[in-house]
Amino acid sequence: MDLPEFELDTSVLEDAAVPAEDRTYDLLIVGGGPAAMSAAIYAARKMLSLAVVTKDFGGQMLETSDVENWLGFQSISGRELAGMFGEHVKSFDISVRMNTAVREVQKEGGLFSVITADGRSYRGHAVVVATGKRHRSLNVPGEKELVGKGVAYCATCDAPLFKEKRVVVAGGGNSAFTTAADLLKVGAQVILVNFLKGWQADGSLYERVSRYPGVDFLENTEVVRIEGADRVEAVVVKGRDDGDEKRIDAAGLFVEIGLLPNSDSVKDLVRLNDAGEIIVDCACRTSVKGLFGAGDVTTVPHKQIVISAGEGAKAALSAYEYLMDERLI
Repeated sequence: MDLPEFELDTSVLEDAAVPAEDRTYDLLIVGGGPAAMSAAIYAARKMLSLAVVTKDFGGQMLETSDVENWLGFQSISGRELAGMFGEHVKSFDISVRMNTAVREVQKEGGLFSVITADGRSYRGHAVVVATGKRHRSLNVPGEKELVGKGVAYCATCDAPLFKEKRVVVAGGGNSAFTTAADLLKVGAQVILVNFLKGWQADGSLYERVSRYPGVDFLENTEVVRIEGADRVEAVVVKGRDDGDEKRIDAAGLFVEIGLLPNSDSVKDLVRLNDAGEIIVDCACRTSVKGLFGAGDVTTVPHKQIVISAGEGAKAALSAYEYLMDERLI
């Protein structure tokens, strides 16, 4: 299916009615990715009064160049899919609070409060937390100072800026190799640097990337610092066996070393595992009655868009059953 050029229009949600602080909702949904949007649609179909509170819309979908495993589309960009999700959500009467980070979720008695970074508070009888994950940082000198000046975390967003330039990609899994592929498509020379021995990417993805003549591989090697005044000029790496340092002249560094769950808002409320993920059962229930988790922020394995969307639907249906059982609706 051929689709037109697409730019994500976040106004489809920004124009939605803003949640009111002076009312109590049946359900509050925290997050703006596929799990949250799916939960919102299913809750709306159950005629629940609900509000969605999120810092942004689209989640990691916006950083995905091609989605090739969403039913009905052999290939679709993450931004196109996110836009379709937004249009679907807007077709329902759902209040959405955009561009606002959630600082904390609290529970007092049987009522939840979702408190935002700007001090607003929204009340609800149940909550679905679907806040996804964020990129893990290298935490090396120069990284923070040069973000947006050659240090990047989103190849979909920034790969075209490095056309025919030398770029280092830190990581050895699927995300790192997908980033490498995006850079190689624009003629960049790519050096993959992996902290571990060997490569953790799927075999087919590894083969696809390794076919390009402009790619080099450095395994069992760590990035120790990033050099540059106003922009990235070099990446210094060190062999983990011999300790030898090597300075790689480069115009950029893409960091693809994994993700961290965005669970800080509930860390003092629900049980988390050692990785910081919200522990959920098969019905998306957490350790706190009335609070449900969905998507990448939870312990559910295989972080995929289609799985997150399914978990969001399940969380909303479980929340509906909870509200019915507790005679709250």
